[in-house]
Amino acid sequence: MSLAARVVNASEKDGRKAERERKRRELYREIRRYRYLYPMLIFGVAFFIVFAYVPMYGIQLAFKSYNIGKGITGSDWVGLANFNKLFARTEFWGAFNNTIIISLLKTITFFPVPIILAILINEVGRKLGRTLQIVYTLPHFLSWVTISAIMMNLFASSGAVNGLIDQLGGENVKFLNDGGIFRVLLVTTQIWKEAGWSCIIYMAAIAGIDQSQYESATIDGATRFQKALFITLPSLKNVAAILLLLSIGHAMDAGFDQVFNMYNPTVYQSADIIDTYIYRISFMQAADYGLSTALGLFKGVINCALLLIANFVVGKMSAESKII
Repeated sequence: MSLAARVVNASEKDGRKAERERKRRELYREIRRYRYLYPMLIFGVAFFIVFAYVPMYGIQLAFKSYNIGKGITGSDWVGLANFNKLFARTEFWGAFNNTIIISLLKTITFFPVPIILAILINEVGRKLGRTLQIVYTLPHFLSWVTISAIMMNLFASSGAVNGLIDQLGGENVKFLNDGGIFRVLLVTTQIWKEAGWSCIIYMAAIAGIDQSQYESATIDGATRFQKALFITLPSLKNVAAILLLLSIGHAMDAGFDQVFNMYNPTVYQSADIIDTYIYRISFMQAADYGLSTALGLFKGVINCALLLIANFVVGKMSAESKII
């Protein structure tokens, strides 16, 4: 190698070394700048380690015949026997179909409500908007136990609504014992409880819209409805797409807390979902932890597949709305 080539090579090495050193100093500078924020991560990281990663050790139960004396590690492997047993049960397919139906109903009816609510609150003025936001957000802080008690007092056979119907000369309606009506109650209570809370992120997105767009639209003679339709709504597109993707990623959950606290044996055929079915076969029947773990793993795989498919479809329409 000639002297000139050696000089150039040494110069390039020195340049790469200097660049690495510069990046290292920038990293240390950033770490030092945000050093007080890192301790706040401890609780979040610990939460996911304890409740998300450590339980993965138990997934192997889906492929074992669990023996409490031998423990998880010592139990015998049975391959896909638990899945074969699960798929042969008619109760599983009923819960699977109910999960899809209830989740689809909730997604279709609930998803547009926070968007509309955020736009309407934004249009009524700051003072009234704050009051309405507080009123609509309060139900989020009620537990499903409390809400189920309210629903039972209102819609039970001897509840307030049937009492009013009786006073008006009508026939008693079995709101909580009719599968179709019960699904409507699930959807409406979900909207009432969570719409106000879910609209907060849309309110934040609306606050970030460039106000000059509204000023230009006003000069051009646009009405408030036209500004909401052609400025506010398109500005919420990416946020709405991300939230829709996240909701699709939990499609097979369908709201265990809500259904568990509100349903009863008379509506099992229409309201029993995968999570409540897991609860029953784990704690209300002869415990079969291999079967319930197989069902939980099946549900997780379906959720993951739905999320990836939805993310791919949204990514084809708008790359900015992808989350992966």
